[in-house]
Amino acid sequence: MKAIETTIVSPLPEVEVTVRAALKDQGFGVLTEIDVAATFKEKLEVDRAPLKILGACNPVFAHRALEIDPSVSLLLPCNVVLETVEAGTHVAIADPRELMSGEEFADLADEAARRLIAVIDAIEDR
Repeated sequence: MKAIETTIVSPLPEVEVTVRAALKDQGFGVLTEIDVAATFKEKLEVDRAPLKILGACNPVFAHRALEIDPSVSLLLPCNVVLETVEAGTHVAIADPRELMSGEEFADLADEAARRLIAVIDAIEDR
């Protein structure tokens, strides 16, 4: 799957603060949060590098998408993944242009992608 992504030379907790602020600036809120590493440790007694999944949603975009096709709810919220890697923190966001195919979604998917690219640009600039 194609993603909108970057790697930042900073630890995950610092990058997460920046990502959350950049998402908010682009009209997205974080509805869910999954700490994969903590869950694996608790449930499986497995250690892994820090990995968080933030479920981001822009309510205007979500409403528009659901008006076009209610089954789009299967894709909501949009996953933003933060993972500790050797070089720092890798940030990957599901590309809405890949998730919402079809002409009826083209304008919406492009607009959402532009906002998410702006999120990546903002965290790269900080």
